[in-house]
Amino acid sequence: MRRLRIALAQINPTVGDLEGNVRQIVDGIDRACALGAGLVAFPELAVPGYPPEDLVFKSAFIEANLRALEAVTRAARGLTAVVGFIDKRDDVFNAAAVLHDGALAGVYHKQYLPNYGVFDENRYFQAGTETPVFTLGDTTFAVNICEDIWYPTGPTTVQALAGAELIVTINASPYHAGKARFREQMVATRAADDLVYLAFVNTVGGQDELVFDGASLIVDQRGEVVARGRQFREDFVTADLDLDAVFSARLRDSRRRKEKLGTGGAVRRVVLPALAPPPAAPPLEPRAVEPVLGHVAEVFEALVLGTRDYVTKNGFKHVVIGLSGGIDSALVAAIAVEALGHENVTGVTMPSPYSSAGTRADARRLAKNLGIEFMALPITPIVAAFKRGLAKPFKGLAEDVAEENIQARIRGTLLMALSNKFGWLVLTTGNKSEIGVGYSTLYGDMAGGFAVIKDVPKTLVYEVARHVNERSGRAVIPESVFTRPPSAELRPDQTDQDTLPPYPVLDAILEAYVEQDKSVADIVAQGFDPDTVRRVVRMVDANEYKRRQGPIGVKITPRAFGRDWRLPIVNRFRQS
Repeated sequence: MRRLRIALAQINPTVGDLEGNVRQIVDGIDRACALGAGLVAFPELAVPGYPPEDLVFKSAFIEANLRALEAVTRAARGLTAVVGFIDKRDDVFNAAAVLHDGALAGVYHKQYLPNYGVFDENRYFQAGTETPVFTLGDTTFAVNICEDIWYPTGPTTVQALAGAELIVTINASPYHAGKARFREQMVATRAADDLVYLAFVNTVGGQDELVFDGASLIVDQRGEVVARGRQFREDFVTADLDLDAVFSARLRDSRRRKEKLGTGGAVRRVVLPALAPPPAAPPLEPRAVEPVLGHVAEVFEALVLGTRDYVTKNGFKHVVIGLSGGIDSALVAAIAVEALGHENVTGVTMPSPYSSAGTRADARRLAKNLGIEFMALPITPIVAAFKRGLAKPFKGLAEDVAEENIQARIRGTLLMALSNKFGWLVLTTGNKSEIGVGYSTLYGDMAGGFAVIKDVPKTLVYEVARHVNERSGRAVIPESVFTRPPSAELRPDQTDQDTLPPYPVLDAILEAYVEQDKSVADIVAQGFDPDTVRRVVRMVDANEYKRRQGPIGVKITPRAFGRDWRLPIVNRFRQS
């Protein structure tokens, strides 16, 4: 029986940290050797980190990445390693290096460069044209990169028809809710259609607003999952592959014989030198296939990972959050504690004359439940000072949104002062529903360094907050926070629904308009009130200027404000 032990190193690289990334890769190679693996694979652009964006335009960065690959190559002895890097020829390429026993044996260039959503790879790379396969003794395998595998008759099919029984695909596949299941279905379909083992290694970690969820996969020729890496955690996935099972399945598929005639000559074949006989490989410890997390649980884990990596990879150790006593700040605080530890989180309550006794008590109770430092900085005297300072120009005018925004901006100023004085990062607490329609204050509640729940609709905020309590086994977030009508508390008896439609309605309209690109007419046809739809769409379009000036946050929906959404600020197009 022909068997190959393979390892997938699901690591968390950092863009530009070439030394640290090399260290992770070399550690993975050493671990693979110790386990007796014949092949180990690392994610897309593991050497420079993904996405490197305009660092690709810096020649010094390209050269440093190539030197880092040389260090990895020297370490890759006694096995074959597949490592993502930036290749430099007459142009630059998103590439996979095939390292074999301390030498660079071959390079694959990514052929399909995504240029949609969060991707902009045509800006940086040239597309590859060659589709090599590699032979080591009686084993034939091939390598491709991320987007290449999404095409039903793309490089994977060509490589399989050329004799590859194993396809290693290296990936940096950004997360959004539900993507892991959809991606797994695609990988399983491709493996079964091409009668091939597919080893799908994905990066894990946060990079700016993107989160990579891991969930690496090994799928057999029947489309069945052999092994699955954990979501949102570094992992090392190993399996023993029965290559004879692939050969046997192909013998019974007459269609492949006809298809092979048209592709065999187009593939470059690379024969790898034989390796010294390895010592007896230790048996692999039995490991159950990791389950895919449920919708709300995976959103929570994505928010935690994205927050942790943004804070720590940028060199911060401590965060500060304005605690209003409402659901949004409660969830952000709980995520921060999970990501960074309670000792690295400070909550600040900043009550005004309009803050209710209930929200004041809930802010204090939440901080106690989370075990975080708690500060009280009342803003009533500061609000009074602002009113005195503006008394002359505001004389004779009724109080309105100007006075409301003063309160929010005072709070933002206090948080930023703490940030400056102590080196803390301010986490903002606005959700996607509010940010979408501009129900937020520039330089006020939008002031800060990272917007944790920026891409979480309000209705989902409640679900994730419930999950926080369920996984804790206690009411970390007080029940009254869930049952109290949401309010900015910037004027007497204010509620969000004084200004906005009910959140279930608002979120459904936003999903249709922002994530699905539906027109006003299409949304109205779904049964929504026409005036409400037009009002929400106008609010979204009119508040792009605010969103451009706000901090980035974790992407968890298929289309988030930011990379995915590029509405012009000067824009006179209006839908009727």
